Amino acid sequence: MTTSFAFHKVGRPALAVLGLGLGLAGCQTNIDGPTASPGSLDFTSYVAVGNSLTSGYTDGGLFNEGQATSFPALLAQQFAKTGKGPATFVQPAFSTAKKDGSGYVKLQIVNGALAPVVPSAANNFLGEQVAYTGTTLPGGGQLEAYSGPQPDNLGVPGISVLSSVSSLTGGLAPYGLINQFYERLLTAAEKPTKDYVTYIGQKTPTFFTCWMGNNDVLTYASNGGVVAATNPFGGLTDTTRFGIGYRAILGTISKNGTVKGAAANIPNVTSLPYFNTVTVAAVLASYKAAGIPITAIYVTARTAATTATTAARVATATDLLTLTTQAYIAANLGKGTSSANPIPSDYVLDPIEQAEVTSRTTQLNAIIAKTAQRFKVPVVDANSFLTGVAASGIYTNGVNNTATFASGNFFGLDGVHPTPRGYAIIANEWIRVINAYYGASVPGVNANDYRGVLLP
Repeated sequence: MTTSFAFHKVGRPALAVLGLGLGLAGCQTNIDGPTASPGSLDFTSYVAVGNSLTSGYTDGGLFNEGQATSFPALLAQQFAKTGKGPATFVQPAFSTAKKDGSGYVKLQIVNGALAPVVPSAANNFLGEQVAYTGTTLPGGGQLEAYSGPQPDNLGVPGISVLSSVSSLTGGLAPYGLINQFYERLLTAAEKPTKDYVTYIGQKTPTFFTCWMGNNDVLTYASNGGVVAATNPFGGLTDTTRFGIGYRAILGTISKNGTVKGAAANIPNVTSLPYFNTVTVAAVLASYKAAGIPITAIYVTARTAATTATTAARVATATDLLTLTTQAYIAANLGKGTSSANPIPSDYVLDPIEQAEVTSRTTQLNAIIAKTAQRFKVPVVDANSFLTGVAASGIYTNGVNNTATFASGNFFGLDGVHPTPRGYAIIANEWIRVINAYYGASVPGVNANDYRGVLLP
């Protein structure tokens, strides 16, 4: 479908999405499967290692509801049905009074249209019960500290393989003093000293999942192929350091291959709604609808694969604009209307940058596959799986879930992270691979029991 856009501001600018066609899908009963069995597996101490996709991050934030429907939480629930699952699965939840954590994007009615609105101090965080302390960290506002036992879900939003191992960072500030989501898990003494690979090494799992590496390409891609000066981990991670880091992570959590588990590879991030919702044609149509008679949109893009030099040029359908582009234009009317006033390169993933991201993803996934083989665990091919979802959607008990922004059920309002429904579907893919590789019979999740995007 074609999505039209309107320019407006609400507190912080929000992306207007007209004609979403949001509907409520009916649920159907799962077909009974074989009797649940762990086979040779022991899930009694299940630990999940990873980034935001493991933590349950959704709709642009980490909050209690999202954590409760993270794919590891759903796996733990299903593992328990085999009789060899965990009695509890600890997640680093926020206190009840601050249950909305870092805050999350909501659909609101703006100028008569449904629009995702970003929480901020200007709009009182949309009335959410957020967990900010008032202190600022390099990676964002400091969040309420987690004070319980070390979680079983060790997912840290924003973390990359590169930032996980202190010996790879070249003397940069300890990650526990940078990342707001990792900082809240550590004691005051640990923050300047404990890297992620050491942190996960404290656990003694009987089974694990590991989904790491997304941010080693996604951070670069989501910033339009521009490495922000404020982010030391903003580039494409090189293969040498990625290999060292990934081997350290998988070797640590698997206790050098003696603990059974599963790993997942890196999706092709260019297929995400974040890069495929705000199109060049839609921006052009928006300007025309606003009475600005232009015939082309101009962007700042790379001039050659061998140089970082950029120049203004006419945008084409092969340029991927980020989801944040429309909000940027709403706050900066006139951007993109001429070669003298182009859309900045950090809102554009041009074909040269797309090729870089795709090539590096392939290289890093080869390292993941080789490392998984070394430590005797199967790989969930998240790359192929999510590419398939982007191409044609996926049915769950007769309901189609697609990658269409806001109305497709699968992805949340940040255009990158799944909804609870999407995480349930992903959990089933992990279960499929685990069952096939280990001869187990872990029952699948009824994905239709979990929500897509929340209506206002």
